[in-house]
This record gives sequence, C-alpha cells and structure tokens, in this order.
Amino acid sequence: MDGIFGWLGDHGAHQELIEHMAHAGRQPTDTLLHAHSSQLLGIAARSRFGKADIHVENGLAAALMGRPGFDDDELALIARERGAVVAVAHGWLRHAERLPQLMRGNFAFVVLEPLKKRACLALDRSGIERLCYAHRGNHLVFGSSAQQVASHPAVGRTVDPQAIYDYLYFHTIPAPRSLYRGVQKLLPGQIALLRNGHLETRFYWHADYAPVNADFGTHRAAFRTLLDQAARDADGPSTAAFLSGGTDSSTVVGALTAARGGPVDTFSIGFDADGFDEMEYARCAAERYASRANEYYLKPADIVTAVPIIAREYDEPFGNNSAVPTYFCARAAREAGFERMLAGDGGDEIFGGNARYAKQGLFEYYDRLPALLRHGMIEPIARFPGLSKRFPLSKLRSYVEQARVGLPLRLESYNFLHRTPLDRIFERDFIQAVDPSTADAALVEVYERTASDHYINRMMHLDLKFTLADNDLRKVGTMTEAAGVEVRYPLLDDRLVAFANHLPVDYKVRGQTLRWFFKAALDDLLPEKIINKSKHGFGLPFGVWATQYAPLGELVGDSLADFKKRGWIQPAYLDHMLAMQRGPHASYYGVMIWVTMMLERWLAEND
Repeated sequence: MDGIFGWLGDHGAHQELIEHMAHAGRQPTDTLLHAHSSQLLGIAARSRFGKADIHVENGLAAALMGRPGFDDDELALIARERGAVVAVAHGWLRHAERLPQLMRGNFAFVVLEPLKKRACLALDRSGIERLCYAHRGNHLVFGSSAQQVASHPAVGRTVDPQAIYDYLYFHTIPAPRSLYRGVQKLLPGQIALLRNGHLETRFYWHADYAPVNADFGTHRAAFRTLLDQAARDADGPSTAAFLSGGTDSSTVVGALTAARGGPVDTFSIGFDADGFDEMEYARCAAERYASRANEYYLKPADIVTAVPIIAREYDEPFGNNSAVPTYFCARAAREAGFERMLAGDGGDEIFGGNARYAKQGLFEYYDRLPALLRHGMIEPIARFPGLSKRFPLSKLRSYVEQARVGLPLRLESYNFLHRTPLDRIFERDFIQAVDPSTADAALVEVYERTASDHYINRMMHLDLKFTLADNDLRKVGTMTEAAGVEVRYPLLDDRLVAFANHLPVDYKVRGQTLRWFFKAALDDLLPEKIINKSKHGFGLPFGVWATQYAPLGELVGDSLADFKKRGWIQPAYLDHMLAMQRGPHASYYGVMIWVTMMLERWLAEND
C-alpha cells in the first residue's frame, strides 16, 4: 500500500531496513521510493498518485502522506512553490505542535528531530489517511501500514488476541489498537509527541457541536456555497465519481455537474439479487444530471476473484463485504482511463442520515416516561407469564429490554457476540486471553467525550470514528488504491464538516425524518425519488450467493475448515453458523461467515 514509514533511533543496517519495511508494506515497486536513512533515523515515502514525500533539512526530517491545504499564508506559499512536505517541515519549526491546527484536508505527517530526540506524528480530522506507530525502548517506529511498523526488529509481529476479538466484534480493528501487540494507530484529529523519551498523545481537534443560530435560508445559502467549493476543490483531470443512487453519491455527482457546467462520468454497481439491486436509483440520478453512466453488474464469481485481493491489500483483517463492489466499481473506472474518483462517504455521519438515529429516538423516549408508568405498568405487562413471548407482548418486551440498555451499548443489541454466550462461541483459552468488556468500553469512551449532551450528536460522533474512520474510509481508500485510482471525499471537506456539526439537532434528525436540512436544502438538486428512498448502499448478497454458486460455497467451506485449526472459535459454533447460513438465514449469518472467512484468508495470506 502507498504511504510513509520510518523510525527514530539507532540502527546499523539502516538501508537494508528501509528495503525490508517497504517490502513489508507491500508498496508498489514500479513507483519511486523517496528515502533517507542514517544511524539515527530512517524515513521513506512512496505513492503511485504522487501524494507522499519526504524532506530532510538542517537536522530535521519530515514525511507526509496526503494532500493538505494550509490556512497559514506563508505555509501555503511554501507548499505551492516547494511542496507540501517542505511546508510541514517549516511549519513545525515555526508553530511546533500547533501545526496540524493550521492544516486541512487529508494528511498524515511525521517530523523527526534526531539530535533533540523529538518527534511529532499527526493525522487529519476525519481519519482519511492512516498512521500507525510503536514506541519501544529508544525506538519510535511509524508507518501508514501496521505491517511496516511490526516488521521493524524493535517491534515484532506478535498477534494480539484482543485485536482478534475486536475484529470479530466490529468487523474491523478500530484504532487505537492494531493487530499486533505494541503497535497503535492514531485517531482522527490526534497528535503524538515524543519528548525526553516519553510519548504523549492528545487531540488537536474536537468536533464542535455548538449550534449556530440562523434561519433556514442563511444556513442553506452557506451550505450550497461550501458544497460547491468542496466539489471544485476535489475535482481535477481524469476524475469520475461513484454513483450508488444514494443521497450522498447523488449529491456529489449533482454538485460536480453544477461546478463543471457539464456532465460527469459515473460508475455504478448492480446486483442480480432480490432486495440488493439499486441500479434504478443510480439511473435516476444519472438521467437527472445527464451523466455519462457506466454500469457493472457484480456476479458471484467476482467475489471469488476479490477475496485474495482483499486479503492481500489490507494491512490488517478487514470484514466489510462491500469492499467487493467498491473494488470492481473503481476497477471499471480505471479501465476506462480515470485516475481519480469522488465518493460520497461522510454525509450520513455529519448530516444525520443513519436510520438508527431516528430509531434510537423511540427508545430514548421510554426513559422520559414517568417511572411509575414504566415500572408499575409497562414492564409488568411486558413480562406477563405465559404471554411475554407471544405477539404483540413479545414486541413490547423486546422494546423494553432494549430501552433499558443505555446508549451507545444499545446499538450493539444485535451484535453476534452479544446474541450468544461467549463460552458457546470461543474456546476457553481464547476467552481467558482477552477482555470482552474493552470493546464496549471503547464505544462508551468515544460517545461520552462528544462535545454535546444530545444523543443524536453523540451517535454521529461515534459513527465518525467507528463507522467512518475505522471502516468505510478504510474500505473505499484501500480498494480504490488496489484498483489504481485515487479517491477524494467532498462531503468530508473540513469546512463542510464544521458547518454540519454546528447545525441544530433538529436540522439533522426531525422526528423520524433523517437529514431534514440536507434534503430540504437540496430539493432542487436531488431527484425526489432519491430524496424519498430508504438508505441502502453497496450491500453484497454474499450469504445468498454462497448457497447458490458452488465455487464460492467451496471457498467458504475450505476457509472455515482451516480456521477451525486456529483454536479461537469452537468448531461446533462454526458449523452452526454455516448450517444457519445455508438454511433460512442466509443473509444474517452470511455476515459473520464473511467476517470469519476473511480473517482466515488474511491470516493465510500474511502469515
């Protein structure tokens, strides 16, 4: 994968170590490696898109991944004339740890001062880029890839069982944990500072949800101006766009069409499976904007093709199966000659588009009922002997049980690892090696540090981290890169994110209406059919197709058979999941089958 890597600390064979870490990160060998090393440090960068570089000057070394902008005029001038990484180096000398506050857009940077034994690592506000690190003794090791960091001899590739548990819980390994013991990942908006042998992490940026009071017209005008700026800034030569037919991708295509004053090349994925195909909405948007539409219908055989690609391209196990259609959509764009794509990720998390935001309001309402009514009437009825498992009391009982679980843990009510006792899923030795409570604790920590008391803002803040930075951005960024395409996210423009955060809560979710302001402000841009559609996205009919397409079913069976030998999940539970997936619950159990299969395929590829 593209990125930066290196270390601060004594190492003799430094040139060989640069080559070793580059190989561990599976960086493209047909692209120039920018590298510098000495007895005191090593630093390197490589990107097929020209978005990574290093700079060494006067005892300071800097590495940058991304395409940041600078709000400081002097640094912006340096970036234009000499390159962004030079601006980072000079910015550190002039502003020190305030530097990332003066930057915007996607970036991950590292500054090393070996003689002063100081270092700084920073990640952009949305977590579009990625930066891993380890501090071991006198060594600080960093890399865009966890594999690169773990390959350094001071660190090592020891798999952390807790990371395996987290993966099975979240279907990815959320930051700050990585797959390897001692290797951490920076969080969005976070900075790490090494001074006097001590490494400290803190946030240089917090999402500010303080509402800005203004009338609808004022907010709408500001939004449309920012959206236009974001689309123009993200555009460039040889640029196309994802178009799923959802609200976000349609907005990006519409805004880009308006900014260009002409049609956009769009790429859409379809599925020949009931309940999964949304091509009619993509066609609706393409017709509205007169786009040059390209369509690709995914086939079961494509999944078999994609599995080894996913296992190879990600630096850690990754279990979001919509990586498959994302890859084929990006590949189609690359084969058509495009080098950049715009994606609509982020809109749900900043404007209030996830269905659970409205659903959770129904549960939050229960806690506002008088205690006498809840405890004296509703709950006794819900638990009435002999009837509580029959409709409609079964629905009431389920509602009460969920309502009594506070946010954010209520969001995980249907998590596989909550639905079945852990001692029926995992082997005893594995359970003893992990702390299952840390997964829930991670959710609570992010939820509670939100700069807002309102549950809607808190859920959106939670999703910015776990749904977007840890999952969706990893999915899209890695798969587009694998296809040879650079991706940009106009809706994650820092100015647009700040604007959305400041909207009043009922502009985001009004009753059961999601994205109230967003849809009202774009009613002349978006087709009514798309405004009124329910959210879907690039869902993959894996569970169904695995029962219908023999090669895919064989891949599943072989993968689970191999996974049984690892001694983490009980073979009987794996057999149970497979039986349920091959029976009436193909889609539901297909999710966990996919997650487990991809864990095995990744481990087999990277062991």
